[in-house]
Amino acid sequence: MNQLAFALALAAACFAGASPAHAQETGWRWVATWAPSQQLVEPRNLPPGPGLAGSTLRQVLRVSIGGQQVRLHFSNTFGDSALAIASAHIARSAGGSAIDTASDRHLTFRGADAVVVPPGQTATSDPLDYDVAPFADLTVSVRISTAPHDVTGHPGSRTTSYLVSGDRVTAQALPDAAITEHWYVLAGVDVLTDGAAATVVTLGNSITDGRGSGTDRNDRWPDDLARRLQADPRTRQVAVVNAGIGGNKILAGGLGPTALSRFDRDVLEVGGARWLIVLEGVNDIGAARDSGAAALVATDLIAAYRFIIDRAHARGLKVYGGTVTPFGGSFYDGPGREAARQAVNRWIRTSGAFDAVIDFDAAVRDPADPRRLLPAADTGDHLHPNEDGYHRMADAVPLELFTP
Repeated sequence: MNQLAFALALAAACFAGASPAHAQETGWRWVATWAPSQQLVEPRNLPPGPGLAGSTLRQVLRVSIGGQQVRLHFSNTFGDSALAIASAHIARSAGGSAIDTASDRHLTFRGADAVVVPPGQTATSDPLDYDVAPFADLTVSVRISTAPHDVTGHPGSRTTSYLVSGDRVTAQALPDAAITEHWYVLAGVDVLTDGAAATVVTLGNSITDGRGSGTDRNDRWPDDLARRLQADPRTRQVAVVNAGIGGNKILAGGLGPTALSRFDRDVLEVGGARWLIVLEGVNDIGAARDSGAAALVATDLIAAYRFIIDRAHARGLKVYGGTVTPFGGSFYDGPGREAARQAVNRWIRTSGAFDAVIDFDAAVRDPADPRRLLPAADTGDHLHPNEDGYHRMADAVPLELFTP
């Protein structure tokens, strides 16, 4: 079985029995307003001392749309033993590790303050009456009694988290905490909204995950897209979920589960998902050894895109294809790989397979040398856009794609 056949067979097994991504268009329902893709945390990104067990973990996140009730998801998907949460609290952030103590509320799980999350499972808190405004910065503090050796999380948070020994979940601030730029175990926030609200999921790699944007700045292109959506009266009820993982691939290898193998969890199971933007493939192309391998990767990527489109359509999602951005001058550069990128982009633009095309390539390429990123949009590694590049990418997304 070749690489593509294996990847598709694995993905098909993951999809079997998947529940519909969205409910009826009327009435109240849970909609994901924030959710980072989960992966097995690599050794170099594990929690610093004092570690998770016996400690308080405080993490900050920014939602996209608001609501009057919330529920949170905690993941032990990749754990090798149980994750025991002794208590969990939510509060409005007051900056850094500080919280607005008047807004602090404790979460429950089936009426209990504590929950044990078995390996491979996720726990969801009970609904909590809690007024959340669009773009609110929320702080989630969790006291963890026992933790698995294999930690589930999202290393590419580009957001500061705080870790301190003991029970400090209600502390106003944690000035003595160890800091780290990773999220752990926190897998999502849903808000209860009316039937008009829905979520767009952005499936991608480090470019979607925001490499090259600043820590605690929320300047990834999905963040910029969320701001544009919120500023337009037609799209104010559209949430954005960032399903990017740095180093991710569609087919095989890379960092984190491949886009195909995580598609069910990271797209189809997202509450209120109605649209999907796919910007994946550059790492698959960049890893090709030679021109022949790059051409084969291009063919396999096109087949994988079709598979993703078919699965998403079967669940009622519209799928928008993002063209692969330039990498001329980077460590991925090479004639065969560039030819593969052009072949993939040509198919995305002309095949009609996607419900619409978002031309990220055109938004950030250098007109003087289209193989390369525009200098003003380049972090300097010639692969990842900077914050200006991410603004350009977000501006390239037509908001009409998310209107009734």
